Amino acid sequence: MSKAISILLLLAMIVHIIRPLGLPGLKRRKDFWKIAVVALAVTMATVLIRPT
Repeated sequence: MSKAISILLLLAMIVHIIRPLGLPGLKRRKDFWKIAVVALAVTMATVLIRPT
C-alpha cells in the first residue's frame, strides 16, 4: 500500500511541476516540495500503522 501511495504522490509532484495544481499553498511550481513532505509523512504513518 505504501508503494501505491508513494507512486501517486510522485505523479502529483510531476504534474505540479508541469502545471501547478492551484490548491491552497500549491500555487507556484516551486511548491512541489510540500507534496514531498506530505508524501514522507504519509509513508511514515503507513509504516507505523502497518501490523507486523
